[in-house]
Amino acid sequence: MGGAVSLLIHKKDPTFWNGAVLVAPMCKISEKVKPHPMVVNLLTRVEDVIPKWKIVPTKDVIDAAFKDPTKREEVRTNKLIYQDKPRLKTALEMLRTSMSLEDSLHEVTLPFFVLHGEADIVTDPGVSRTLYEQAGSTDKTIKLYPGMWHALTSGEPDHNIEIVFADIIAWLDKRSGGENAHLLNVARPEPMQPRPSAQSLNGANPVNLNKRQQEQKNVYSNYLCGWKGCRMHHHSAM
Repeated sequence: MGGAVSLLIHKKDPTFWNGAVLVAPMCKISEKVKPHPMVVNLLTRVEDVIPKWKIVPTKDVIDAAFKDPTKREEVRTNKLIYQDKPRLKTALEMLRTSMSLEDSLHEVTLPFFVLHGEADIVTDPGVSRTLYEQAGSTDKTIKLYPGMWHALTSGEPDHNIEIVFADIIAWLDKRSGGENAHLLNVARPEPMQPRPSAQSLNGANPVNLNKRQQEQKNVYSNYLCGWKGCRMHHHSAM
């Protein structure tokens, strides 16, 4: 769902992200886990009456997403992970969101790297291909992994996960330094100035001193808050 949220934010404000790594994005819910259209129609009619009911007939996502049995069991025993059926309103909003994204893939213009397992039955890898083909981005990359499932970075055997992360890091490294730094418009922080000594403080103009301290504070804030000042969202979307 993170990939879908990232693309929705980009759709609303194309300058929001500098780039995105989209891991099995929810541009479309796979037909293999989507309820029958007649069921969707019925649920839509009652969503305002019983929005919180857990009545959506969906398949077990954990079994469908995590290929490695050991990692699947770890997820099963994690009490912090929601494992029940989605609430009616939540499920329908996710369906509407995926349908909206599927119809507006040509509006995507940010640099992106989309990764998808070809054996994914949770989100549709075919739509990732369509995203790559239809997106208006001039810098776009796609990687499809034969035999891999939905949870590419957490549910595959270790050697598969290492392959996926190596591809992600290589894509980011290529665009974050040297000749390609301009692609992400990285703002470098200015060197930190030495703090004035006690003697200089005694003879300094308070107004100029406060101004200099504020400038230093802004430098640190720009460095900590993101690549473009205090807008925290200027990072690659994962």
